[in-house]
Amino acid sequence: MRLTSIVKKLTVVLTLWLALVTVVNASNSIESVRIWPAPENTRIVFDLSEKPDFKYFSLKSPQRLVIDFKNSKNNAELMSAIKADRRVQKIRTSRSKQKGTTRLVLELAEDYRVSVFPLAPAGQYSDRLVIDLYDKNSQPIATHDNSKGKRDIVIAIVAGHGGEDPGSIGASGTYEKRITLKIAQKLANLINKKQGLKAVMIRSGDYYVDHNRKTELARKSKADLLISIHADAFTSSKPSGASVLVQATRRADSEFTRWIQNREKNSELLGGAGETIRSTKDNNLAIALGDMKKEYTMASSYDFAEHVVKQLKKVTKLHKHKPERLSLAVLKSSDIPSVLIETGFISNHQEERRLNNSNHQQKLAKAIYIAVDDYFSRNPPDGTLLAATRIREHKVSRGESLSVVAQRYKVSIRQLKSANNLKSNVVRIGQTLKIPQAD
Repeated sequence: MRLTSIVKKLTVVLTLWLALVTVVNASNSIESVRIWPAPENTRIVFDLSEKPDFKYFSLKSPQRLVIDFKNSKNNAELMSAIKADRRVQKIRTSRSKQKGTTRLVLELAEDYRVSVFPLAPAGQYSDRLVIDLYDKNSQPIATHDNSKGKRDIVIAIVAGHGGEDPGSIGASGTYEKRITLKIAQKLANLINKKQGLKAVMIRSGDYYVDHNRKTELARKSKADLLISIHADAFTSSKPSGASVLVQATRRADSEFTRWIQNREKNSELLGGAGETIRSTKDNNLAIALGDMKKEYTMASSYDFAEHVVKQLKKVTKLHKHKPERLSLAVLKSSDIPSVLIETGFISNHQEERRLNNSNHQQKLAKAIYIAVDDYFSRNPPDGTLLAATRIREHKVSRGESLSVVAQRYKVSIRQLKSANNLKSNVVRIGQTLKIPQAD
């Protein structure tokens, strides 16, 4: 009995010692955990000292996600990261059968689509393991018709970066993601004050939205235009000034090729031509129609970009005096005119201070808004309030009478006289008439 008791005690001591040695010699460690809630998903980020070696699986009743970090120890305060997130209810440790493995359990509110992947060190961050929880029944962004039965023109605004992606960081510690959100919010407020325009914020808080998801959300909102707001950076502090970027021709052609190959799925992106593209057996016809749409989108993007450059140069220095073409993921849509606006260099000390200034942010937002207003006043999409209320003008030529002008624009003489405050039917050559909308 005595010998057996001694053996048992030695076994316990040896087990505890081996466990201690395993923890001490663990090559990796979980240093912290961060949670970024978003409207449609939550991102959980585990910061590690080295590249993670991991496995994961899900359990039901209750819903849990289990992650095993091999040869690792946990130094993170797990519950401190959970604030008001509705998806993650608790993060705790659990016992793993494999020695040297740290098992973490995420207790979830319901069943989510899960994506788990490692990220290599970048900027201020070390190795990371990222977990994205996506709502299975995410709702599209709602759009509304106005009181006159005509739809608003929708502008999708993307505040660059967000969440665990801070973007560029200025010398004074300014995060690009915070500057872009503030300018985007100011721009949205200006747009929403204009009858006939509606802003949709693709990112309304401090969270990350995947590039593909940005265009998906813009498309769900039936956006007529996508504006992505950024702040530039360089290895030197010397460069300064704003720039406006549009998609490079080669990138646009490459995206279009992939898009047209799956045309049955994507035909709804082309409006009236979509059904023809989907159903036709003539590949050449499908490609021709799709290419026309792509070319129109690219031309519209560049046209709007020129409007933005014109307005920005009134409130800030320009780095590029013409729109520049670059290969950018956020601008890849073949059906939505899209631009990326670099509002200045956050790596430049003076511009970093200006970009942090609320008044300067407002000036930048106002310049972009004026470009939006001017562009769509000249190019209102069919079926919108701006198209219905746009004031057209006609300069009277030799041989034209009031009745001829009325017939040409399919309006009555009474409407013409009322719109131009005319007391008689007499008009003179060179006179400019305002053309009202037909009854």
